[in-house]
Parts: sequence; C-alpha cells; structure tokens
Amino acid sequence: MVGTQIPFVDLKAQFAALHEEIVPRVMRVMQDGSFVLGPDVRHFEENFASYVGAPYCVGVESGTAALQLAMEALGVGPGDEVIIPANTYIASAIAVSATGAKPVLVEMDETYFLDASLLEQAVTPHTKAIMPVHLYGQAVPMEPILRCAQRHDLRVIEDASQAHGARWNGKVVGSFGDAGCFSFYPGKNLGAYGDGGAIVTGDAGLADELRLMRDFGQRKKYEHLVKAGNCRLDSIQAAVLDVKLGHLERWNEARRRNARHYDEKLSKVGIVPPRRLSDEGHVYHLYVIEVENRTHVQDVLSGRGIATGIHYPIPIHLQPAYADLQLAAGSFPRTERSAKRILSLPMFPELTEEQIDRIVGAIEAAADLVHA
Repeated sequence: MVGTQIPFVDLKAQFAALHEEIVPRVMRVMQDGSFVLGPDVRHFEENFASYVGAPYCVGVESGTAALQLAMEALGVGPGDEVIIPANTYIASAIAVSATGAKPVLVEMDETYFLDASLLEQAVTPHTKAIMPVHLYGQAVPMEPILRCAQRHDLRVIEDASQAHGARWNGKVVGSFGDAGCFSFYPGKNLGAYGDGGAIVTGDAGLADELRLMRDFGQRKKYEHLVKAGNCRLDSIQAAVLDVKLGHLERWNEARRRNARHYDEKLSKVGIVPPRRLSDEGHVYHLYVIEVENRTHVQDVLSGRGIATGIHYPIPIHLQPAYADLQLAAGSFPRTERSAKRILSLPMFPELTEEQIDRIVGAIEAAADLVHA
C-alpha cells in the first residue's frame, strides 16, 4: 500500500505556513505598481547582503545570470578559462560558456567538492578565474582555493546556489571570493515563486558595474553607458524572498535535524551517510547517499509513494552539449562512479521523523529484495 505521498520538496507546506506573511507583501507590490527594481528589490538586497556579511547585493533574474554577469564584470571573456568542478550542475559550465570563456573541469574529492590538490595543474596562462561550488548545501573549504587564486592573480566566483546560509569557520558562503552567486529557484533553501538570483560582493565598483549590466547599461532611464541586457530581479520575487529570509535560519536548522535523523537511521540499515566535513555550517539543500542498484532502489521508493532525485546523473563532460571539450568517459573516474550511484532523498524543513522512518524502511526493503 502506497499511503500518503512523500514529495521530494514540499513547497505547498511551506506556503501554508507563510501565506499570512506572503500575501500582504505581494499585494502591496501589486497596489504600488513598482514591479521592476522597485523598493522591494532594494530592501531585499540590503537585507540579504547583511545576512551574508557582504556590503553589496545585486538582485538578478536567475542564479545562472548571476554567475555570468559576475564573471563578465570581473573581466572573464573569450579566450579565457574558468576552473569548475567536474561534478557540478551544468548551469555552472553554461554560465562560463555564455561569457565566451572555456570551462576547465577538475575532479571532485571525497566530499563532492573540487579537489583543491589538483588546482595547480589545472591552471594555465589562459586561466582567469576559479569557481568553487558549495554543492548540496555544504561549504567548500575556501583557504586553499583563495591561496591558489592569490598566487596566480585569479578571480574567485563562488557558486553558492545550493548553500544559502552555509558557513565555513563561522563565515557565510558567498562572502569569501570576489563575488558570491545565488539562485532563488523555488526549491532552494531560500526560494522565490519563480526564477531569481543575486550576486554579493565587497567591491563597490563591481556592484556598480553589475547594476549597469543587469539593466541595459543604464543608471538613468534611456542613458546607456555600456552594452548590456536585461537581467533584473522582479519586485514580487524580491518581496517573497524578503519574507522567507526571516525564516531561513530556522529552516536550515530543521534541515540539519532531519539530516541527523537520516544519519542515525540509515547507518542502522547499512547505508553510509553523506560525506561531510566537521564544520557545522551544512544547510542540506540536498541529502545525497550512494547506493548500488540505484534504479531498483528508486523503483521501490516510488512504489511506496516516495519521490527521489539524482544530482546529477550525467557529468558535464559526457553531455552532448560539451562534446567540444573532447573529454571521454574515464576522464573523471570519481565523478563518473558517483554519478551512477548517487541518490537524493526527500529533504525539506517540514519533513517529519515519521516520514524519514518510512523512507529508510523502503530503502531497507529495497536492499533486502536485491539480496533475497
């Protein structure tokens, strides 16, 4: 018997808890009529910058746009190379390609991060920047990356799209490099009701350049100082995000609580919990395990009404879109092995311990069926 469905992310439950705060804020935007770069955008930018611990925040239309604009504003362009982890989401690579630069992939380490020990050999005379990705909600140890960047005069653009509020040594991610980029896609720890993104930085000149680049190169209407497109954050999304920002720390703590439940219960059925560092700054955007016979496990969970995901099943270098990199299967063995085994389990603040018990029970049943 399937019973009550367990979604991968429960945005309906989140809205049910927030509608008395969200609806009036959205209605205020509707009544004021300031739908693009209005007061709500400026208010959210100030609050998010303060939360991250960076002086400046520039809201944009998506996380991918944030990455692209940050790189372009930092001088990345055709003929340049940007180092990224091989196991990240394709948006990291797409943003590099959109600047005209080439993504240079580096193998992951045992915690799913760009292997910092391989950075030096990836640097070439064409390298312009390094893009560490705070994957799954865990903060990348930034010290070796920043040291490498300093040695070679490289820019550091943090992809923090999955790590809102994650910390390393007490410092919030996004505040380490030249720029920190965030996605506010609805399923993120801090998600809008549509697409959205932001760039945080400590550089006033960079922030000013980014504001030009998101809005046709204009500070004053119809006076265009540079050639630029339209990547603005909508006021309604900013209003929603500003409400949700006040709940983010509580939600992240609930995710950590759920992760502890998963850890304890999965260990008892022979599943190794996710690899993580000792720092307590993980915000568990995703709870990712590795299993044998993944398709079978997913089928058993699906049959019991439990949704799962795979982040990500096909590495960037094996995607048809990046055939031009000329990297064959076997180029990144750790990334490729992981891509065949990783499984993302339901993770959201409203997830209950009873639901986690059901999920773990289904995984145990799947294993029993495999070995029967």
